[in-house]
Amino acid sequence: MPTWKSRGLRGSTLEELINRSNERYQELSLALIQKIPTPITPINIEKETRHITLAYFDQKSTVDYIGAVQGIPVCFDAKECASTTFTLENIHPHQVKFMDDFEKQDGIAFFLIYFTSLNEFYYLPFRRLLEFWKRAENGGRKSFRRDELDDKYIIKSPGESGILVPYLDLIQKDLDERD
Repeated sequence: MPTWKSRGLRGSTLEELINRSNERYQELSLALIQKIPTPITPINIEKETRHITLAYFDQKSTVDYIGAVQGIPVCFDAKECASTTFTLENIHPHQVKFMDDFEKQDGIAFFLIYFTSLNEFYYLPFRRLLEFWKRAENGGRKSFRRDELDDKYIIKSPGESGILVPYLDLIQKDLDERD
């Protein structure tokens, strides 16, 4: 059985909290957000339990979640960060391109980052991530520090109505800043 610190369980706590939040948003008719599974091809399957023990990825994944919030298309990726410095190696160029294209279609793209050492959830607008991305492409730092981020995008958790990661208010803040 994998241990808590194994690569296979990385991010599973954050994912579960987001999944529960999305279920609650759907119950309240506020949003419809789905987890996008990463396509895999199984190589070994245990006959008795039918568990996949070895597989490979069919294609590159784009984002973790996609859906609509009150008629607005949204997509986002969830990341955990054990320190207060987030390395951009955790984000792939094809994800940045997908999110950029998504925003060009009038959607909203963002990252939900859980800084585990701070026990803090953070909403990172795609446009802010793009600033860090371009800085790295131009020879600058290939990471960003938590203290470079605006505190107004900290997600207050848990939210009312049983929402564990209440990120909808931050989508509104993100929208307000675009006008």
